[in-house]
Amino acid sequence: MAGQKKKTVLSPAARAAAVIVALGSEEAAEVYKFLKEEEIETISLEVAKLHNVSQEDLQEIVDDFYGLCVTQKVIAEGGVIYARDVLEKAFGPEQARDYMERISQAMQTRPFDFVRKTNYRSLMMIIQNEMPQTIAFILSYAKADQSSKIISELPRDIQLEVVRRIACLESVSPEIVSLVEQVMERRCSSIVSQDFTEIGGVNYVADIMNHTDRATEKHIFEELNKTDPELSENIRKLMFVFEDITILDDMSIQRVLRDVDTQDLAVAIKGSNEEVKNTLLANMSTRARENLLSDIEYLRNVRMRDVEEAQQRIVGVIRALEETGEIVISRGEEDEIIA
Repeated sequence: MAGQKKKTVLSPAARAAAVIVALGSEEAAEVYKFLKEEEIETISLEVAKLHNVSQEDLQEIVDDFYGLCVTQKVIAEGGVIYARDVLEKAFGPEQARDYMERISQAMQTRPFDFVRKTNYRSLMMIIQNEMPQTIAFILSYAKADQSSKIISELPRDIQLEVVRRIACLESVSPEIVSLVEQVMERRCSSIVSQDFTEIGGVNYVADIMNHTDRATEKHIFEELNKTDPELSENIRKLMFVFEDITILDDMSIQRVLRDVDTQDLAVAIKGSNEEVKNTLLANMSTRARENLLSDIEYLRNVRMRDVEEAQQRIVGVIRALEETGEIVISRGEEDEIIA
């Protein structure tokens, strides 16, 4: 419409700043008492930048803020069903649904969020004296690089136990998650969902081990082979998949190709993606490349099981060469390579 004024679009932080301005300095000062230092800095910066907000826009922001406050209050006092009933009567079904969705999302805090935001040294100080099962439980919620650093610094007899317990974790009830979280960090996480939280498992251990230094990895597998060889093998299979061959440098790939069976290579490439195929072909001589492409072309009706077995044998060659130090598999950002 020609005479309709365009509505100002503000970021969430700017909208919070607008509410602070609308409250006035005295009330705003009271609100600041409940905020974290970084939140105060963010909002204060937005207050300083705030300009050209119409009275109409300001009223809409304050009304929206009021609606969210009411929503959170009635949920806390009477539960979700009661809250929905009150809000529909106060604001209408559509607006009530919007408020409920926004508050519900805000309430669904992911368990152990503080763990993922904590540097690993601080986290190490918190959990180093805990039982292996507690350490395993907490590290299941940490990032893989955090967990790998902490496991590397644990006593050797504890390392193995923690890895085994992480691998065996499958699901934990929200009640136990909340209880441990409160004990460890004195923070209560609101767990709305009644579903069990999937944590840990062999895949997660493989991810941790891919970030772990070679000495720690070697010790853990040596001990794990003695006590649980099947688990050890399952973790190893997940640590370096055939597609990861693209992260190797050219010299390492060429060294691997010298030990790989030609038939295995043809079958493995038959079921691989273009990136892997091109990486391998680029590290072969012209004659070897032509011969391999010819072998691949004549392969017909190859079973996926045969492809996976061939790829696994090649991965076995890679692992063996790494064991002897003939090739190096990069293990993240902190690997130190000396030319």
